[in-house]
Parts: sequence; C-alpha cells; structure tokens
Amino acid sequence: MLLLEFKNRHVVFQIAECETGPPTKGKMREWWLLVGLLCIPLLAVYLHIPPPQLSPALLTWRSAGAFFTFRSNNIFYRETYGAVGSSDVVILLHGFPTSSLDWYKIWEPLNRRFNRVIALDFLGFGFSDKPRPHRYSIFEQASVVEALVSHLGLTEQRVNLLSHDYGDTVALELLYRSDHNRTGHLTINSLCLSNGGIFPETHHPRFLQKLLKDSSFLSPVLTRLTNYMMFSKGLGDVFGPYTQPTDAEFLDMWTGVRFNDGNLVMDSILQFINQRDEHRDRWVGALTSTFIPVHMIYGPLDPVNPHPQFIFLYQKLVQRSTVSVLDEHISHYPQLEDPTGFLNAYFSFINAF
Repeated sequence: MLLLEFKNRHVVFQIAECETGPPTKGKMREWWLLVGLLCIPLLAVYLHIPPPQLSPALLTWRSAGAFFTFRSNNIFYRETYGAVGSSDVVILLHGFPTSSLDWYKIWEPLNRRFNRVIALDFLGFGFSDKPRPHRYSIFEQASVVEALVSHLGLTEQRVNLLSHDYGDTVALELLYRSDHNRTGHLTINSLCLSNGGIFPETHHPRFLQKLLKDSSFLSPVLTRLTNYMMFSKGLGDVFGPYTQPTDAEFLDMWTGVRFNDGNLVMDSILQFINQRDEHRDRWVGALTSTFIPVHMIYGPLDPVNPHPQFIFLYQKLVQRSTVSVLDEHISHYPQLEDPTGFLNAYFSFINAF
C-alpha cells in the first residue's frame, strides 16, 4: 500500500512537471509504463469475470430437461408429451448464438397440438458441452439431432422439423440425408424454416461475426473481450424496435452463451457461415428439389436476411414452398417477437396436410 501511494505521488509529480514545462522522453516513457502496469491487473480481472448465475427461468428450463451422450459430449434436450390421441412429433432447432430457450414462448401451444415436443441445445450452445479446441460443423450438428432421435426411440417415426437461423442449415443437411436415404437419417414429415441465412448471396452477418469467423489471430482475443453490453447491443440490433427482449431475456441469452465458457468457442462455431458458402449446392439443392412439405415464416425487418431480396430469391428458387411474411416490424427472431403470429402461420401450414 505504501508503494502504491508513493507511485501515485510520483505520477502527480510528473503531471505537475508537465504543466510547468515540456516532458522529457524518459519521463513520458516512465508514465506510460506505469499506466500499462496498472492496467494489466485490471485487464486480467476483466477477462476472468465469472459467468452470471442461472436465473430462476434458466434453472426451471434446465431442470425440465435431460442429457444424452454424443461422442463423449453431453447434449441437453427437453421433451414433453402433449396432445392425446395424436402421434405427431415436432423437433425444434434453434439459432445462433442462443439455445433451445428460444422456443419458450410457443412451447405450450405446440404441446397442445403435438404429442411430443422436443428441443435440444446444439453442441457448443446453451447447457450442452462446449469442447475446445473443436471443429464445429453443420454436419456434426445434424448427426447430433439424428443421435437424439435414436436415443428417444423415434427412428421409425415421421417427425416435423421447425427451425430458425442456424437451425435452418442443420435442417437442410437433415433434409439432404433424408432425401438421399443416408444411414440413420430422420424420416421427415414436414419442414418449417424461419429467418435463416440459407442463401449466402442474401445473407449479411454482423460485423463481429465476420471478424470472428475470419480473423484467426484476433478471434481468441475478441471472444474474451466480448461482454454483456456488447452482446446485448449486437443481439438487440437484430430485433425490431418495438419487439426488443426484456433485460431479463437478454441476460438469460448471455448466460446461456457464457455457460461452460461458450463465449470461447463462438469463433469455431461461426465457421458455419463459411460452410454455407462451400456447401451451398448441397443444402440449397436439397431445399429446391424435395417433395416434403416446406414452409417459410419470415420476419421482414431482418437485417441479416433483408427484405425484399431474401424472400424474392426464396420464392424464385423454392417454388414448392409456401411462405408467411409477418408484420413489417417483426425482425430476425419471429418466434420471440411475435409468438402469436408465428404460431398462426405454423399451424396453418401444419394443419393443411
């Protein structure tokens, strides 16, 4: 403490000298060295801030779920039984960078329509394990879904897929495997997509996402420097101005990212953007050639997949699909921003066949 007080007096002395005369190069170097030394412990503390505690909502969500093992990793999933007299199953595939909690606003209505409602946290997301270093890929996430279906004894069951954002691309890989009769594939009854960057030419990732996916040198630094304020600002930009998450919802989303140091694998997961470019023909081809009923629910204020370019290209290429465009103020997370409109659109689709 005495040493720190002496240094503080020394700094004041140097500043006082600067006010009465020009500083020498040696004194300036000494001043900046002192500032740097003082910043080091502050930066170290900042970079090791513990993750936020799970809120009651997150604790409830986790306690209602379970885990299964996929290639030595624990995968979180939630399953509930609902409509009596129906054998219909729906599997929900969430987006980036969030988790299965994305579906909480529409869970109960889905539960009244379907016999089984199932959602999971993809590897690297939410309550699932987040191994590092690890080469995350859309192909692996599709295999995670197939493994969950096998774990739940649904291999022979026709399932309905409802997906969003990142989950859209996982769904397209599952669709490709299904249409090509790959071993272990799902038997897909229907597919409903929502606000996913399925066309690289109309997809506009956020600035930080571009840095993380392409800057191998900066990525480890950026993943550690990203904090709650940066996260909530970036995520808030893809919600409509009148449909912003509450502070509690923002914090729950951030807690899901930080759980098990998930922020440190974001750069690896974001390689899915590059994978979309590389495998466009495979995934867009599966979508345009399938005979499975397909629907798109779209929030038109989406800056990631902007209107009208995205929906025009979708309707041009996926001519067998039906489309629901929600109100003009709904953006990238339609199931959270307009759960009623989202459900009405989905039920109109699913009840039509």
